[in-house]
This record gives sequence, C-alpha cells and structure tokens, in this order.
Amino acid sequence: MRRRSLSILLNAGILIFSGVAAGQEMESEPAANAQQQKSYSAMTPQQRAAATRAFLGLGPPPDKAAAALGEPLFQRDCAFCHGPRGRGATAPSLITSGVVLDDIRGDHLVSFLKKGRPDKGMPAFATVSSDQLTNIAEFLHLQVEEVANRGAYHVLNIVVGNAAQGHAYVSAHCESCHSMASFAHFAGRFRSPDQLQRAWIWPARSSDPALAITATVRLPNGSTLTGRVTQVSDFRITVIDREGQTHAIDRTAGVQVEMHDPLAAHQTMIMSLTNGAMHDVTAYLETMR
Repeated sequence: MRRRSLSILLNAGILIFSGVAAGQEMESEPAANAQQQKSYSAMTPQQRAAATRAFLGLGPPPDKAAAALGEPLFQRDCAFCHGPRGRGATAPSLITSGVVLDDIRGDHLVSFLKKGRPDKGMPAFATVSSDQLTNIAEFLHLQVEEVANRGAYHVLNIVVGNAAQGHAYVSAHCESCHSMASFAHFAGRFRSPDQLQRAWIWPARSSDPALAITATVRLPNGSTLTGRVTQVSDFRITVIDREGQTHAIDRTAGVQVEMHDPLAAHQTMIMSLTNGAMHDVTAYLETMR
C-alpha cells in the first residue's frame, strides 16, 4: 500500500517537503519537527538512506551488483521505448510504474516481462532467462532509489567559490540586517558545507523564534491584535498573541492585515542570487568556521 502511495507521490512530483504556501512556513508541531530534522541531519549518509527508505516503504535496498548486470540488458531491450534510465521516451516512465514499485527481487517483474503486453505494444521476453530479468528488475529498482531516496544522494564538494568575492557580496547585500561580526564562527554551527549553504540562504524558522512570521491585525472597531501567524489565506488569518491565546479572524471588509516577515530580505535575495554568488558566499563563510 505504501509503495502504491509512493507511485502517486512520484507522479505528482512530490517526495518529502515542508509546507510552504505564499511565503508562509506553518508548522503544527514545531518542536517535534525541529527535533526530527536535527536527528536526521546528525545521521550518517547510510542511516539517512535507510530512514528515508523505511519512511517511503521502498522495500529492500537494490542489489547494485545485479543492477550493474541488468543495465546493459535494459539498454539493449528496453531503453529504446522507456529511455536509458527508465524515465520514459515513446513508452511511459517505469519509475512510477505500479508493477515496478510492487516488485521485490523480481517476484512480479520476471513473470510480467516473460509475458509482456503485446496488446499494448510491449513484446514478451520469453527467451530471456529469469536471472537476467531479475537483474533488469534490480536496475529499475536502483533508478527508483536514485529518484525517490534523497537520503542516498551523494553531495559533492560545494566549496568551489571565491571567498574574497563572497566577502564583498556579504558586505554589499547583508550588512543592512546583519553585522559582519555576526558571521564569525557561523559555519561552525553546521556539520557540512551543504547544510551551511542551505542555512544562510533560507534559515530554518523552527530553530529560531525570532524568525517567525508575525502580523498586526486591525479590526473594524479600531482595536488591534499582534501575534505569530499560524495560518493565513485570503479569507482568514490565525495568530497567537503574547499570552498564548489563539485568535482566528475572518478577513472581512474593514479588517486590515500587516504582515512582518524577518526573512523577507532573503526572499528578495533569492530572486537575484546567482550560482556564482551562492558558491562565493559559502566559500567565504567556510573561512569563518
């Protein structure tokens, strides 16, 4: 059932995400989410891959040796229609195929491939041995793994920028909000440069209450409410005030809402941030570790 759900998620182009809508990050359980994120980031790559695999219900890890044997067979017999990595060509993608996602070690795919689907233009592979078909199945499972399991991604060295140019970028774009002294040892808070890069581009709100989105709501009677935004739409806004009270206000005529987003400058920066500047800033911050 979970593997079938994965097919739906893959088809929708969605894997693991944080809810973000119209610039809002709303977390119903921020403390629990922060702890989960911290634990995940502290894992080794192998542990992250296993955790993601269990969460998505991907089944056993692909047999990479078998997949290596199956790849040339797939290229010879299947790539013309399904593409070299099974992502689709004249025939559909196999990455989101229910037959592939439901298969374990060829238990479904071998018999399926031997019969084929002649009525839909897919030939039968009756003369191909079961072992070879199992290797093709493992090759396909490896393609699903590479698409679906972010925990298995291998991050290459990203400290490739010019630190001096990164310093200049920070001086020109960041000093209106941050003092240069605040960047001292900033990189030391993060285990790896890729985590550092994500953090300076878009800091995690859950780890710093000062980054929470707040709003001042002026009601038709002239009174105002100020608090942390937990939900917002064109029709309603919900805020939590300093006393911890929740207020849900319908955005009817006469209700005025003024939003305050501490990360607004980061949103603006992202729209013009080039890859070169991103790598330069990361290289500069790494020198401050």
